[in-house]
Amino acid sequence: MRKRYREPKHPLIQILMEYGLVLIGSGIIAIGFNVFLLPNQVASGGVSGISTILYTTLGWEPAYVQWAFNIPLFIAGLIVLGRNFGAKTFIGTLFLPFVVFLTKDWEPWTNDALLGSLCGGILVGLGLGIVFRGKASTGGTDLAAQIIHKYTNLSLGTCVAIIDGLIVLSAAIVFDIEKGLYALISLYVTSKTIDLIQVGFNRSKMALIITNNESEVRDAIIHELDRGVTRISGHGGYTDDSRPILMCVIDQSEFTKLKQLVKVVDPKAFVIVMDASEVLGEGFKLD
Repeated sequence: MRKRYREPKHPLIQILMEYGLVLIGSGIIAIGFNVFLLPNQVASGGVSGISTILYTTLGWEPAYVQWAFNIPLFIAGLIVLGRNFGAKTFIGTLFLPFVVFLTKDWEPWTNDALLGSLCGGILVGLGLGIVFRGKASTGGTDLAAQIIHKYTNLSLGTCVAIIDGLIVLSAAIVFDIEKGLYALISLYVTSKTIDLIQVGFNRSKMALIITNNESEVRDAIIHELDRGVTRISGHGGYTDDSRPILMCVIDQSEFTKLKQLVKVVDPKAFVIVMDASEVLGEGFKLD
């Protein structure tokens, strides 16, 4: 198997790239907010959702509202949680509302609430995924969720869901049920887009193969597919006989060839195949 090596980045270049990702991601989130979510009254959780509600009901400038929430929450996070969130996160909490302010006069790209919730969710998820790849966050209600998590028995995911749920519920009350449902759609699309950006487009498969011809199947995978194989010791649940299990991770495009190889070597082999959303290491991506 060919080995692919990558020269390590200089620390300064790595830091600059991470800051660049935070700025780019925050800018994308802000644009998605101004051209899709805000004009269609889609309050899809977070501080941006709060600013949408307050802008519509009281006319408060969204950028000012986001600064007013983000900065105190960041300070509270430092004090209460006793951890350093990093300069990149602080930059994100300041820069995102700044871009919201700069682009506040942009014309909406659609006045259809469904399209706005879908496209806005995609842009926000894209931006957040890029910020996360920069090893930072945009602060906001995520910090509030961590504070609640510290003083309660609730999991962090539950705390985030409660806060976002209350914001969506408020939108449904202030606007209407339909707008609340659009906000839920946008939240869902955002989460899926974040996963896509974090994991990438390349999907892999993991195969577990139980066979009586273990050596032949292993050699076929190594020499025909040019993939590594891990041998796991197992025992039959009924017979208690020793039954080695072969574990192999392959690209999705190689899946059919793997099935054909195993079928030729041992037609009675028991094969379990599952998705592997992210694979790091030799033969796959190394970062």
